[in-house]
Amino acid sequence: MSDYNPPLRDMQFILSELAGVDEIASLPGCDEATPDLVDAILDQAGKFATGVLAPINRIGDQQGCRLEGERVISPDGWKDAYTQFQSAGWIGLSLPPEFGGQGLPKLVSTPVWEMWFSTNMAFAMLPQLNVGEAAAIMLAGSDALKAAFLPKLVSGEWGGTMNLTEPQAGSDLAATRTRAETQADGTYRVFGQKIFISYGEHELTSNIIHLVLARLTDAPSGVKGISMFLVPKYLVNPDGSPGARNDVRCISIEHKMGIHGSPTCTMSYGDNVGAVGYLVGERNRGLEYMFVMMNEARFGVGLQGVGLGERAYQQALGYARERVQGRDAVTGENGQPIVHHPDVKRMLLSMRARIMAARALLYTAAGWFDRAHHHPDAAVADKCRRYVDLLMPVAKGWCTEVGNEVCDTAIQINGGMGFVEETGVAQYFRDARIITIYEGTTGIQANDLIGRKILREGGATLIELAADMRETALRLAADEMLSSLGAALLEDIATLERTLEWILSNGRAHLDWVLSGAVPFLHLLGTVCGGWQMGRAALAAQAGLEAGKGDADYLQGIVDLSRFYFGHIAPHSAAWARTVMCGGESVSGHDCMAL
Repeated sequence: MSDYNPPLRDMQFILSELAGVDEIASLPGCDEATPDLVDAILDQAGKFATGVLAPINRIGDQQGCRLEGERVISPDGWKDAYTQFQSAGWIGLSLPPEFGGQGLPKLVSTPVWEMWFSTNMAFAMLPQLNVGEAAAIMLAGSDALKAAFLPKLVSGEWGGTMNLTEPQAGSDLAATRTRAETQADGTYRVFGQKIFISYGEHELTSNIIHLVLARLTDAPSGVKGISMFLVPKYLVNPDGSPGARNDVRCISIEHKMGIHGSPTCTMSYGDNVGAVGYLVGERNRGLEYMFVMMNEARFGVGLQGVGLGERAYQQALGYARERVQGRDAVTGENGQPIVHHPDVKRMLLSMRARIMAARALLYTAAGWFDRAHHHPDAAVADKCRRYVDLLMPVAKGWCTEVGNEVCDTAIQINGGMGFVEETGVAQYFRDARIITIYEGTTGIQANDLIGRKILREGGATLIELAADMRETALRLAADEMLSSLGAALLEDIATLERTLEWILSNGRAHLDWVLSGAVPFLHLLGTVCGGWQMGRAALAAQAGLEAGKGDADYLQGIVDLSRFYFGHIAPHSAAWARTVMCGGESVSGHDCMAL
């Protein structure tokens, strides 16, 4: 198995040249994100990823978790690694100082989480849940709940979960049956069962704090009748220490295709007297609050796609440099590594270009997130907030699809050795397969993009985003060295706009046609946004070359990689657009029950 090398140069290039880390450091509340501090954080995170998390990744895959009674036992090394992770304060990197966090911008924490996901995604899923749960409690929790639970979640002393899915409901939260009964003391008793709960039970923390969607006995039907409850594994004593065991337990764990080191639990609430829970926010607004945690998770899952893709790319590149096979197709020379084969080169460049585009999009989105929360100009903050909302389905859906494709390509480059476990690349593929499914499948993300993000507002934000992308394309077109990239990006933007017009004109009369093409449209938007980011990268790199600043070989490599993206990946935009506009009717006209 190959070693992981943190892609710090790519990360730092995107942070400084595309995401605007210097600008964000000038915003109110972000001033501690100095260049020296950011570099130090990335350096230390890279060392922790390679020195602590990477060595136990394969152990977690091979051993998995096991259920003994009601206890879930984690793989060897997990407990020690988590203790080190918690002691280093990594969970609170971007969380508020008033609850023990470090309050750094999301843009600073984003590459750090990428490194965690690259080296040990199954492990990193646990602290990721804490970040999302803390965000939901900060939004909707009472002062008492914040004081009692946030410091322990931010520090990582306690773990967090989110409990949405039920056996009979799946992704249809309107079918939620878990119920909550009001008690005289102001608490609630929760009864029901939840499935697919990551880290629902484990021994890594002294308490586990579950956020649970449930329905009050007098609640209206559907999603408007769902409330959110905080249900601790152990009730909390007045001094803040864990007390009596609550009526919640893990009754089984799943045997999964991948992420074996992460326990995926079936949780049972209220088998006896009922699990004591505390209402978070107002009654019947639980789904609204849970979306805060879900959106944090969706961004993180998109980052998992980049992280796993980067790990698979590094492994495939290392293998291709060492594997000697066949004759050089150009020189006819024997005994050359397969990295010299044109098709292997194509696959490697495809992997790197897709990862770079997805990484740039996610880091840019993290910068928008910071501006939305901290920028003093309300108009700028609002625009960034709308861009984040619009592209969240792309951040989750497209970036995870990219991660799957890259991991699949890594197996192809490894050939037969990629199909066996010894090379390690099979694990990346197996781990990556879940990311297009959990936190909302690609289809759910695409429907959200079409319905809630485009049709609801008549495409206004996407039209505004397309105008920003066109500005980049025109700058490329005006540059003598990059004009061909500008022409390609302008063509792709025009294709996107034509497809948007078709969606808006058919959204009412032929919604079934539009939704049949929702996933292809998500791919179209992701591909064009990726091209936009690669165009921005080419502009920044070319400027550095002309100014004689930076590593000339690296900067030229960025320009060349951008050319590859527009030559090999961006042309897919036309096919996606044609599928959206021509393929919807052919889908809706079929009765699949008769197939």
